[in-house]
Amino acid sequence: MTERLYLYDTTLRDGQQTQGVQFSTAEKLRIAAALDGLGLDHVEGGWPGANPTDSAFFDEVPGMRAMLVAFGMTKRAGRSAANDEVLAGVMNAGTPSVCLVGKSHEFHVRTALGISLEENVENIRASIAHLVSQGREALFDAEHFFDGYKSDPAYALDCLRAALKAGARWIVLCDTNGGTLPDEIARAVREVIAAGIPGARLGIHTHNDTENAVAGSLAAVLAGARQIQGTLNGLGERCGNANLTSLIPTLLLKEPYASRFQTGVSLEALEGLTKVSRMLDDILNRVPWKQAPYVGSSAFAHKAGLHASAILKDPTTYEHIDPGEVGNRRVIPMSNQAGQSNLRRRLAEAGLEVAVGDPALARILDRIKARESEGYSYDTAQASFELLARDELGLMAEFFEVKRYRVTVERRKNKYDKMVSLSEAVVVVKVDGEKRQSVSESMDASGMDRGPVNALWQALVKDLGQYSAVLADMGLVDFKVRITQGGTEAVTRVIIDSQDGQGRRWSTVGVSANIVDASFEALLDAVRWKLIRDAV
Repeated sequence: MTERLYLYDTTLRDGQQTQGVQFSTAEKLRIAAALDGLGLDHVEGGWPGANPTDSAFFDEVPGMRAMLVAFGMTKRAGRSAANDEVLAGVMNAGTPSVCLVGKSHEFHVRTALGISLEENVENIRASIAHLVSQGREALFDAEHFFDGYKSDPAYALDCLRAALKAGARWIVLCDTNGGTLPDEIARAVREVIAAGIPGARLGIHTHNDTENAVAGSLAAVLAGARQIQGTLNGLGERCGNANLTSLIPTLLLKEPYASRFQTGVSLEALEGLTKVSRMLDDILNRVPWKQAPYVGSSAFAHKAGLHASAILKDPTTYEHIDPGEVGNRRVIPMSNQAGQSNLRRRLAEAGLEVAVGDPALARILDRIKARESEGYSYDTAQASFELLARDELGLMAEFFEVKRYRVTVERRKNKYDKMVSLSEAVVVVKVDGEKRQSVSESMDASGMDRGPVNALWQALVKDLGQYSAVLADMGLVDFKVRITQGGTEAVTRVIIDSQDGQGRRWSTVGVSANIVDASFEALLDAVRWKLIRDAV
């Protein structure tokens, strides 16, 4: 018989404490809907009253299957719970569940709060009792619990007992500083349960300062805790919180968790995990971390020829799960380490069937190795690899021909007497049997300079005849530059990531001694790959 394990997401609050992250109300609503669709049990929306965005979120959030949670802190000393305006602001959000953070480390009580240990325990008790009296589900986040438990276990337990006796549904043990290791967490959880706090009412909240947040959460579960708190993509203050995109598939697909526990996330919903992870990165305008477990674009990438050969025979030789279970996909990158089995698999994924022993395979490999010696890299530029292979196989369509291009960069004072830069690009192409010239500037509608590469991109796609409509939903999302040689023989490699309205994302590479020329080569590959996919 399986036990119920509850998943609590705090992306909208803890995640917003990530340096450089600030959600709008609309973004918070979109993230909350995605979390609800996954099947999370609790979604913490933020701290109502702490800022206008959080308050607006609670005013606008629609009905959810998940339990919506408002976050706040226990009442302050010297006033009753009913007369604490900060606590009242949290209660006024009207959520069915409220989570209050309170101190459980005697050092913090004396140093940060400046009150007696007894006053702090009473503040916890009174605050939780107030929530329960108003018909709310109450959670108590025991801040700095593990550090407090090491310092004064009796006092840390007194804080937990006060919340439990007042009616808290969940007592959450927080590793606030992120320095407690998994074995320490497991030992403390077992001792807390032995001291009379039921495991069925214990939660775990870990931070990733030692890269152990996921491991610590799993250790707490095996020790008896039945709620896990975390964030999407491991967002959070400093090094982040426990990463739910790693925890959820581990709980559903790995033993002993898969057969021992049941969560609100179904196997069908799990297939949307990669999409949700990348949606969050898109909202944050971040490039997804390729090496992220389960959901990263490199999580199931097999570069070595030996690995790829085995994958062809049985994917389980080098994959711990089927990538489709989390909505991800297998990638066979191309590089100078590739063998023919690797190459044929990658060609097949691109829709190019080449027979074993076809002489073209050796030619493609030779060409890849020669170009990588010049500075190209195809293990990360899959779209450019496909174009190279098509060219060698005689399957490359000629949509248009670039006759010439020119880019100028000017720095001048604007009407506000401030120095600004401006780029202008001219591209001449031959398409549909005629030459066409397009001109574009780098300045966007808001008056911001987007640089020479953006100007080139705008000029290139401005007038490509019958192909312009196909490219309308395409955009550039990332631009990476690397100098592959030093000194006077420096060579620049540019990798461009593109995406379109169908959710496809592809990478292309360009190499030249001139960064603009390398960028233009990568741009051309990006456009041609899109046209092959949609126009042929």
